[in-house]
Amino acid sequence: MPVIDVPQPEYMDDEEISMFHDAVGKFYDRHAPEKRVLKWREDGQVERDFWREAGAAGLLGVSVPEEYGGHGGDFRHDMVVVNQQANKGVEGFAASLHNVIILPYLVRHGTEEQKKKWLPRLVSGDLASAIAMSEPAVGSDLQNITTTALKDGNGYKINGSKTFISNGQNADFIIVVAKTDPSEGHKGISLICLETEGAEGFQRGKKLDKIGLDAQDTSELFFDDVFVPADNVLGGVEGKGFYQLMGELPQERLLIAIQAMITIEKALETTVEYVKQRKAFGKTIWDFQNTQFTLADLKARGTAAKVFVNDCTAKLLDGKLDVTTASIAKYWVTELQGEVVDKCLQLHGGWGYINDYPIARMFRDSRVSRIYGGSNEIMKMLIARSM
Repeated sequence: MPVIDVPQPEYMDDEEISMFHDAVGKFYDRHAPEKRVLKWREDGQVERDFWREAGAAGLLGVSVPEEYGGHGGDFRHDMVVVNQQANKGVEGFAASLHNVIILPYLVRHGTEEQKKKWLPRLVSGDLASAIAMSEPAVGSDLQNITTTALKDGNGYKINGSKTFISNGQNADFIIVVAKTDPSEGHKGISLICLETEGAEGFQRGKKLDKIGLDAQDTSELFFDDVFVPADNVLGGVEGKGFYQLMGELPQERLLIAIQAMITIEKALETTVEYVKQRKAFGKTIWDFQNTQFTLADLKARGTAAKVFVNDCTAKLLDGKLDVTTASIAKYWVTELQGEVVDKCLQLHGGWGYINDYPIARMFRDSRVSRIYGGSNEIMKMLIARSM
């Protein structure tokens, strides 16, 4: 029984979902014990074999239609994988990126041939994925990317560089955001599917040294006349990339809000347990009114955030989650995440600054949630435009 009694996610009401929840938890217990996760943290990445283990266990492509090798689930199944990964402390495994962000591009926008070619291997773990958006000098402004994919015979040659690419070292299937017509601005952007094996001119740069997310590799990627067949343009038509990206961003931003919500709950649970055991001045930290008031405030706002996130999830499942609401969720819940984790760390005192304590890692890992998926400043601009 969790110490903080926040309502269970709505997806747990379904018996089949609950059974899947238990199965995923058992997989993580068996295949990602603490010793293995510590090795990932030391190495700065998850070893490639784990992806195939996860694929064989049915954790990849859970919402991909069965005709393409998937498991025919929906967003609720994806969230089970994400939630249990957090519950079991499985750091670094980019299942949320693979399942919730990248595979939907193929499912919703790919041609029939593209779906049949790549989805079964992405579901099995034979292919691990990444999406290459950000560039060294561009950041959140996708309209001004400089990477190009220009026609060359019966295909395209990709030139440019990308940075901050999650799963960049492991990925052997990358969706590259590039301009197929640089003169057309955002209308000239296309999404190019690249299998990296044997791709001449493709090079992985160094793993970036981050202040958090130690077990997750984040990398630079370089493209020097990397040739791809014309059939590798997602959807088969040039110039659709910007609209494909905009169509998938609400789900990505809701995912970030959900992950922030999971961290909020874990931070509160960890902290309540700590302050009820730790003593100072002859009584537990919990006995001080300041501690109780601080945690009561955080619990109240965390519960409100959970209700909002659940409502956004219901809207997504009904196909009604709009850009503005998703932006509000990403902005508001990640800001709350930062405040909750910071105040929970403070209640740990000096031990909160020690990496052996989960709250310290939560503090470092949480900071990026206000940056990726579009910075929170961008979220506020999008919200303002709707007013």
